[in-house]
Amino acid sequence: MLHSWKVALLGIALATAPLAACASAPARYDRVYVREGPPPVRREVVVERPGRDYVYIRGHWIYGRNGGYAWVPGRWMRPEGRRHSWVDGRWAHDRNGWYYIEGRWR
Repeated sequence: MLHSWKVALLGIALATAPLAACASAPARYDRVYVREGPPPVRREVVVERPGRDYVYIRGHWIYGRNGGYAWVPGRWMRPEGRRHSWVDGRWAHDRNGWYYIEGRWR
């Protein structure tokens, strides 16, 4: 009787393992796809650095909720914690269309 209980428990564990793996896998479903690629990146006039420890974050295009692209101007920011390097965001394309990958501190 104890043996059948262990077999049942093992069966439940094996059946639910793929679900647990899905929950921890990186989600790609949060991407918002658009059909048209972004316009060319704008040239920006970079004003003087406000302080020695500031990093310039380049401007980029976002896709608006009402459709169409809108430009987000660049800005100076202080690094978060000990992170001193900024990786720019970028637009990428796959078979579903265009999507934006957010910039981040490294």
